[in-house]
Amino acid sequence: MRLGELEKAVLQHFWSVDSADVKHVHQALDPKGLRSLNTVQSAMDRLFKKGLLKRDKVGHAFVYRAGQPRNIFLAKLMRSVTADFISEEQDFLAAFSSLAENLDDAQLEELEQLIERRRNDSKAGG
Repeated sequence: MRLGELEKAVLQHFWSVDSADVKHVHQALDPKGLRSLNTVQSAMDRLFKKGLLKRDKVGHAFVYRAGQPRNIFLAKLMRSVTADFISEEQDFLAAFSSLAENLDDAQLEELEQLIERRRNDSKAGG
């Protein structure tokens, strides 16, 4: 999936706030007003159509929120990027293991905790 620089900035913004309308996002991303409100609105509409933002009508305006958590988006992105190069699940795990070689002890500990939580969630049916 290709995203423009503004779309990336909008997504990053929504992973740090619960919800916002176009005016809020425009002010947060462009406080000097270098972009028009319509440009930001168009980017948000594209992200909505791609399923990366959700929106609800509140009064005369839409209020947007992230369509999925950042970690889920990144996992899907990694899968789509690697799909052309990985034919078996084992290949993906081997590539991931190679990436983990560059992690320090604190990051490896955090990774272990994430894996353990995932195991527990799977056992609990989550």
